[in-house]
Amino acid sequence: MPTIDIIDHILLDSRTLQARVAALGRAVSADYAGKDLVLVCVLKGGVVFLTDLMRQITVPHEIEFMAISSYGSGTRESTGAVRVLMDLETDIQGRNVLIVEDIVDSGRTVAYLLRTLWARKPASLGICSLLNKPSRRVVDVHLDYVGFDIPDEFVLGYGLDCDEKYRNLPYVGVVRPGC
Repeated sequence: MPTIDIIDHILLDSRTLQARVAALGRAVSADYAGKDLVLVCVLKGGVVFLTDLMRQITVPHEIEFMAISSYGSGTRESTGAVRVLMDLETDIQGRNVLIVEDIVDSGRTVAYLLRTLWARKPASLGICSLLNKPSRRVVDVHLDYVGFDIPDEFVLGYGLDCDEKYRNLPYVGVVRPGC
């Protein structure tokens, strides 16, 4: 598949992504066998990952969505202020919840989500992130499932965006410097 002009190189191709998502689905299925599972997708970036992941999970589960923002429009850096734009519709008290994220870098958003959701008294609360940027971590957070550790580069595709565009790319690409 041809790349777009702002992509420097493809970091993770479609085949690599799908193989890892299948492995994550197997791990989640084994760990949550016989448990009441709710997948909480963090919008908008996590939706592509969620749709592929949930098809790989073999145990019954529900899905929910939250929209969280810590980035301003047109910026690559987190503002540090996390806001809930859309909250869960389901009560998660006593249920096993797995947060599905596209990427964890500073850890601020995930830490905020954990505090917010633990207050609702779930039976368990885990995190599954497709991408992890450990070099950017400001807040120490434990990730239960990680697709890939990646370098500190601006990436897009497979749900990740650049000013709300390019989420539809079937790969994760590194944006050219200066774009």
